[in-house]
Amino acid sequence: MIYNKLLEGFILPIGDLINKSAFIKELKKWRKIQHMSEQDLARLQRENLRTMLKHCKENVPFYQQLDVDQTKDPFEQLKLFPLIKKSIIKENLNDFLSAPKESLIAHVSSGSSGIQGVVYMNKKEQSVSRAMQILWWEWSGYKIGSPIVQTGITDKRSTLKAIKDKLFQTTYTAAFGHSEDSVKALLNGLDRKKGFFIGGYASSIYVFADVAKKHKIYDLHFQGAISWGDKLFPKYKKLIESQFHTQIRDTYGCTEGVMMAAQKDLPYHYIMTPHVHMEIVDEEGKEVPDGTLGFVLVTRLDCFSMPLVRYYLGDLAIKLPRKDYPEKRDLNFPLLQKIIGRDTDIVKTQSGKFMVVHFFTGILEFYPQIRQFKVIQHDLSSIIIEFIPEKDFTEDILREITEKIQGHLKENFKIDFKKVNFIAPSKSGKPQIIESHLKKAL
Repeated sequence: MIYNKLLEGFILPIGDLINKSAFIKELKKWRKIQHMSEQDLARLQRENLRTMLKHCKENVPFYQQLDVDQTKDPFEQLKLFPLIKKSIIKENLNDFLSAPKESLIAHVSSGSSGIQGVVYMNKKEQSVSRAMQILWWEWSGYKIGSPIVQTGITDKRSTLKAIKDKLFQTTYTAAFGHSEDSVKALLNGLDRKKGFFIGGYASSIYVFADVAKKHKIYDLHFQGAISWGDKLFPKYKKLIESQFHTQIRDTYGCTEGVMMAAQKDLPYHYIMTPHVHMEIVDEEGKEVPDGTLGFVLVTRLDCFSMPLVRYYLGDLAIKLPRKDYPEKRDLNFPLLQKIIGRDTDIVKTQSGKFMVVHFFTGILEFYPQIRQFKVIQHDLSSIIIEFIPEKDFTEDILREITEKIQGHLKENFKIDFKKVNFIAPSKSGKPQIIESHLKKAL
């Protein structure tokens, strides 16, 4: 593909040079790493973990009091490090940094767990995450510059992102208040000869497939589909693949820049071990045997500006026992058997619009005065938003949020707010963002 070679060989390297980033360099590196032997992958992960723990001990104030012995097994030494939650980082942010904050890039999590978080990284560390995402897209057959429909939470694209969309032949659509008419128009407007891919939130792609089915759009064959951001439930997967005549591959990462695992040739997820060490633990923080359900802790092995060590995500997952590994697999990374996410419901309106969880997090993430929230729907004409306020909260914030939600929906949709002191978590330990009581809720 001539255009692909032009992007990789000329345009993007120039972009890296101007931006002082390392996207293409990291992408090429990970294309090689993915073909390593099982032994070499394990060795590289061990080396990276040892280096990270040494860095934490020597350069990160929060960890400098720990008694870490570099001569011992780094996986055993890791257990001396405390489990870290977003609230701990928020209370001790500066103590987690090993570089001046002003020299770093802030990454704010969308708050899909109901609690907002922030981490910092430099441009090289950011490039690793972006390169790995594109690598995962390539596992679906995608090549840089292939036409792709992408959903996201950015309502207004910046100039830089608009240029990126143009270069990457990306048809971007915000996951704000998808309506049947807008989705139908987008799908019907795609050039069938171009061979589009589709990527975005699993719930959002599902909405696209549901609209296509309802309006009998059967001639759209996507080359591949990639999901991220929320759980790819079996019913989502079934409809997307049957409606769009393609295979959807799920990816598992977080806004904090940790790219944990992705699907390629198997129903399981490959864990990107040179980049991350994943522990599955019980309620006391002790590692459980493979094949056992537990909470996910991640340690990113290549972000030194603000290390995330034993970072608690709140998700539940199961590692595949070695005895159950398929005889044939494309890659030699360890396998994640199952990711247990929240059953991310979709809020509906009377006019037929849909709101996925990122509709709400994409708005409320800009209001740190609200510590946590939950959306409850009992009927098609209204929702209740429970919220826990911070000290600097004012009632004007609720009016702003209402205006933004109704502005995106462009319809009269009642929003009631309820101030609470506690929001109960779901079974996975994460606060549930959307609680739907509709009889025919998705």
